[in-house]
Amino acid sequence: MSAGGGTRAIIAALVANAGIALAKFVGFLVTGSSSMLAESVHSVADTSNQGLLLLGKKRASRAATPTHPFGYGRDRFFYSFVVALLLFSLGAVFSLYEGVHKILDPHPVETPVVAFVILGVAIVLEAFSFRTAIAESRPLKGARSWWGFIRQAKEPELPVVLLEDFGALLGLVLALLGVGLAVATGNGVWDGIGTVGIGVLLAVIAAILIVEMKSLLIGEGADSETLARITAALERDRVERVIHIKTQYLSPDELLIGAKIALTAGLTVEDVAKTIDDAEHRVRTAVPTARIIYLEPDLDRSR
Repeated sequence: MSAGGGTRAIIAALVANAGIALAKFVGFLVTGSSSMLAESVHSVADTSNQGLLLLGKKRASRAATPTHPFGYGRDRFFYSFVVALLLFSLGAVFSLYEGVHKILDPHPVETPVVAFVILGVAIVLEAFSFRTAIAESRPLKGARSWWGFIRQAKEPELPVVLLEDFGALLGLVLALLGVGLAVATGNGVWDGIGTVGIGVLLAVIAAILIVEMKSLLIGEGADSETLARITAALERDRVERVIHIKTQYLSPDELLIGAKIALTAGLTVEDVAKTIDDAEHRVRTAVPTARIIYLEPDLDRSR
């Protein structure tokens, strides 16, 4: 992922959510709708989340130090994991609490026109943010499905923004339905039901993000296609075969590779050194993210 592409998607979501949060909160003050309040908190959480994603990208760019010799690239995974936790704690839990409270003690929605106008504008702004995230993600998605992209992407920011924006759009629809049914029936319970629906939606999205970001944070290896390209690049010239190989992403743009390779018998020390240098060059050409490579030469004893 280019730094510019990821940053554009995050900034688009931040600007949209900040404006939406303010509008929704004004709408809550005017209407007293719990769905509007839940959506306000949801947008505030999303705005904070985008700020954390930008902070993670900034901190991940720090140079390596003796204490952190492989750099700080995993900061992007860490802050994305924090975003998932905040989405659950600030968004889902508050919405569920507010929704249950409104169901137990329903109140009519006041000035519903204001709520409908604000929700309509919010849907337009969220759709713009979602469209930007889709446009930035499409080149990385390739032939994979969107679900496959979210599950397999090593760049944490775009899957986070995609799911947040998708959840925000569905949440707005639920809020619209909750407010609409409350106005149509004169029963404020529907507003509470809509709020609970928003909470459940956010909890599901947060759970997906927590699982995926935790996997990246503790260390994921290259996928089978990338591993096949690395192996094919290694097993050439005087490298007879790859005995074993392990990989791990230190950041979305930095793959660590450690492999034991069987070399042709009888090579001189100079030949071994040149063979390893050539193999590393081939791997970096085939997989540009392969920044750190450790190769251990050995003989093929399986014969």
